Amino acid sequence: MRGLTPESGIGKTAFLRRLFTEKPLGALGAVIILVLVLVALFADYLAPYGFSEQNLSEALEGYSRKHFLGTDQLGRDVFSRVLYGARISLTVGFACVAISITGAVLLGLISGYFGGKIDAALQRLVDAFMAIPDLVFVLTFMAVFGPGMLNVILALSLISLIWNSRVVRGEVLSLKQNPYVEAARAMGASTFRIMFLQILPNAVAPVIILGTTRIGGYILGEASLSFLGFGIPPPFPTWGGMLSGTGITYMYRAPWLAIWPGFALGITVFAFNMLGDAMRDLLDPRLRGSK
Repeated sequence: MRGLTPESGIGKTAFLRRLFTEKPLGALGAVIILVLVLVALFADYLAPYGFSEQNLSEALEGYSRKHFLGTDQLGRDVFSRVLYGARISLTVGFACVAISITGAVLLGLISGYFGGKIDAALQRLVDAFMAIPDLVFVLTFMAVFGPGMLNVILALSLISLIWNSRVVRGEVLSLKQNPYVEAARAMGASTFRIMFLQILPNAVAPVIILGTTRIGGYILGEASLSFLGFGIPPPFPTWGGMLSGTGITYMYRAPWLAIWPGFALGITVFAFNMLGDAMRDLLDPRLRGSK
């Protein structure tokens, strides 16, 4: 498996050209993600109000020049809270990808390269972990360690880490038999050099693809946990938390409290899914149709 390298014949410029010409939905997703990242970075300047700034005299006020998307039951500006919610959602999504990919690469690389008893022991641990339903594990983890952004990130990352480690292990088992690896061994290259300079650059590409396709799932997972009360607690604005609290309570009286967080969540998950599918198809057609 060759990644996005000169040897693969797919440079960065060529990849971007193919993305915009062959995968328009993927390109649209990339543009939306870029906008979301800018919104998250500059929310302090774009939001007209602080995310916890209250004004009870303007509670449940509809659309107006002062409040583009209305206010909630505490008079907080919905537009500002949706913008700040993007920062939380993207932080969770990207952090989960970084942790899960790093852990999966290390676990899969060690297991696949050394084999034998080390591989057998690690894979039995992986099997035991995979036997636990994802939802049960996440809810149990959050119930034990409590709500908060760090715990949400760790809970969601651990699930993907285990699954992705199997992908890396499979690639390593195949790659370590290649002639260039055998040649490196014959020349006296250290185990570290072979693992991280010969095998890793080729084994990590499919995990990057899987990680990209799952960012939307991480964001949706955080929203689901916040919706259930296990995620990031108030007053921090999360799209799931906005839906579960005021969104449901005032669904008929103030529908904008549910519409805009739901729209932001939906468009974000859509964008990441479209970009992830496009990257999978362009970088590794063998993964096409896999989830």
